[in-house]
Amino acid sequence: MKTLLIVWHSLTGGTRQMAESAAARGEPGVLIRSPRAADAGPDDVLGADGFIFATPENLAAMAGVMKDFFDRTYYAALDQIAGRPYATMVCAGSDGHNAARQIARIATGWRLRPIADPLIVCTGAQTPEAIAAPKIVSPADLARCRDLGAALAAGLAAGIF
Repeated sequence: MKTLLIVWHSLTGGTRQMAESAAARGEPGVLIRSPRAADAGPDDVLGADGFIFATPENLAAMAGVMKDFFDRTYYAALDQIAGRPYATMVCAGSDGHNAARQIARIATGWRLRPIADPLIVCTGAQTPEAIAAPKIVSPADLARCRDLGAALAAGLAAGIF
């Protein structure tokens, strides 16, 4: 049995919806685990065969809770997960690329293999009120997240990754 680990953080619901969609389509022979970043630890990382990291972009950076997840797991997994596949999903107000770059740098240190370009969903939230408001991710964007999760799970099941 292969394990796909989807680690996520969300305050306003957008990234949670993305992570849930990525986990929605099961694949025989693949266990999908989707803990919140605050609850995930080194054993989760070491026990996974592939990863999706999902974060909101806050102040042009990955969410602090995601950074904390990487801080708590990085050295415990260093040199032990090289070559495993990963993908990144970012829920952003307008850009998202800096958060994706931060995760890519960490994944490079772990020597993970990207299987797709970062999937970035821009909500258009630009005012303090819109930024703090609950998010609703469009069905089209949720389908993109579902397809990404399904592709990674299928690749794990087929032994491609």
